[in-house]
Amino acid sequence: MKYQINDFKISPKDDYKLEDIIKEKFKLNKFNYKIIQKSIDARNKLDIKIIYKLMIDTDKLIKGKNVSIYKDEKIELTYPNWNHLRPIIVGFGPAGMFAALYLARCGAKPIIIERGSDIDARKKDVDEFLKNKKLNLNSNVQFGEGGAGAFSDGKLTTNLKDPLIKFILNEFYIHGAKEDILYESKPHIGTDYLAKIVKNIRLEIIKLGGTFYFNHQFIDAKKIDSDIIEVNVLGLDKIKTNHLLLGLGHSARDTIKHLYNDMHIKMQQKAFSMGVRVEHPRELIDYAQYGDFYKYLPSAYYKLSYHNNDRGIYSFCMCPGGYVLASTSDENSIVTNGMSNNDRANFNSNSAILVDVKPSDYNNGNVLDGIYYQEKYEKLAFLLSKDYKAPANLFKEFLNDEVAKDIRSVKTTYPHGIYFIDLSKCLPNYVIDGIKTGILEFDKKMKGFNYDDAILIGIESRSSSPVRILRDDNLESSIKGIYPMGEGAGYAGGITSAALDGIKVAMKIAKGEIK
Repeated sequence: MKYQINDFKISPKDDYKLEDIIKEKFKLNKFNYKIIQKSIDARNKLDIKIIYKLMIDTDKLIKGKNVSIYKDEKIELTYPNWNHLRPIIVGFGPAGMFAALYLARCGAKPIIIERGSDIDARKKDVDEFLKNKKLNLNSNVQFGEGGAGAFSDGKLTTNLKDPLIKFILNEFYIHGAKEDILYESKPHIGTDYLAKIVKNIRLEIIKLGGTFYFNHQFIDAKKIDSDIIEVNVLGLDKIKTNHLLLGLGHSARDTIKHLYNDMHIKMQQKAFSMGVRVEHPRELIDYAQYGDFYKYLPSAYYKLSYHNNDRGIYSFCMCPGGYVLASTSDENSIVTNGMSNNDRANFNSNSAILVDVKPSDYNNGNVLDGIYYQEKYEKLAFLLSKDYKAPANLFKEFLNDEVAKDIRSVKTTYPHGIYFIDLSKCLPNYVIDGIKTGILEFDKKMKGFNYDDAILIGIESRSSSPVRILRDDNLESSIKGIYPMGEGAGYAGGITSAALDGIKVAMKIAKGEIK
């Protein structure tokens, strides 16, 4: 008999002997078990608990208030036979990846166009920029196989509630992620694992008849009759399709500008965020979250927010034991982001502190004004240093409207170095004021956050797209047969939500269902 055990609590000190504790608790001799869910209850730092939801398979009768009969809720998809021209998918980030995987299983033999390199060559391009400041404009932290998420913490958390999320997590596991993403309450993959996962997904798509064109850039598309779209890709003959899926990513600004200015696809402005990335010693954050139990627990994660009048301030893309990356895809610009490997074992933890940017902050009458606003401050940050060094300050001086003279106890992980400056020279005043408020308010929620020596590194400007490409109930743009999806189109905000959007577009086209 299979039983489900809810709210099974143990001390972090005893986590390594979970199986023995189960055996003793229920007086079992022969049994198998599976972790369904695992979370940490750190509300009382003197008595932190790990809380499990378990499946136990045993011949012995198990009783208790938290015991029920286990019911396996499998998520399966239908894969209808494809009877159209081969679909074309632009971009192989999470949205393009899962759209391509689903359509390949339908027999559609998708054609994938990716302006960047395959993951192995892309890693070399990224390393060349991080070490030698030589930027490949089409293959970098933002562009290439796996999308921007391939060089991140690989967080799979989302506020969305959808049965397809379970399917997506399982696909990541099947293609090389560790099993813990299936049950951790805050699952993450890590950059080191993401590289092999996206490659394995690509290999399955190829095995099913898909075709990849790396280092090829989408130019434009036009309708040649009511059903056929002719797609122009640099370096290829024109390709005809019935379905063009655009999983562009939030940094494909040149393509988004072309879609609006030349192809006249309808878009609207949307809110986004700007701010800085902050670095603390990992052990400081671990202790702030877990107290003395931090020695027995993984590197600590936090998610903090504060609403100041009509503007939100929040932490974003928190990377425990991670690195701050130079993440621009444009020459002479500064863009920061965070990354962690699966073990999250580096000496610092980092996160963005972001402040809401509204269309009213940047609107000059053009749908693309948010993009121009981002570009303005990214270039300004570069001009102040002229050498890819990032503008920075320390918490103490920043809060006192002063500029630090040198680093103290916290050593930065930013690869190109930092220079200390008044950050209001490269960020709007309302963003600076919001960050100051955020630091003070976050410290009330997580004591120790306001650490004098912690570093603020600018600028973080690409948490989401500043435009939304409009689509109808069929998920089509204003040009029928063209399907915008994922982060660049304004419909997602992370790996899981982008993958979810991509697979929903693919299922809509193929008319697939969840079983």
